[in-house]
Amino acid sequence: QSQLVESGGGLVQPGGSLRLSCEVSGFSVDDYAIAWFRRAPGKEREAVSCVARGGNTHYSDSAKGRFIISRDSGKNTVYLQMHNLTPEDTADYFCAARGVQAQYVPWRRIDSYPFWGQGTQVTVSS
Repeated sequence: QSQLVESGGGLVQPGGSLRLSCEVSGFSVDDYAIAWFRRAPGKEREAVSCVARGGNTHYSDSAKGRFIISRDSGKNTVYLQMHNLTPEDTADYFCAARGVQAQYVPWRRIDSYPFWGQGTQVTVSS
């Protein structure tokens, strides 16, 4: 049974840092692309970052330079290290996984990810 479980969310002050974790069971993080998405209050879900099967990483414009995605094969876990957080980063954060695509599908495409976690809440506020 495939399962993704996020953790690490919480309340942080502006300028602070958080590290989110996505623990995967049922398949290897090395065999799937693992992405982070977020949904801010009143907004649609948006892509944040992705680590592809081959290890390439991708970031949204808002995440570039502040967030770092990484994976630990031994722990079968993907991390999202977030720095210099602002109130605009307040959202529920979800990790998602997809297997090999038969043709090119942008990493941001939400409906290309069949496996999702339940989310972890991040609140950036003073």
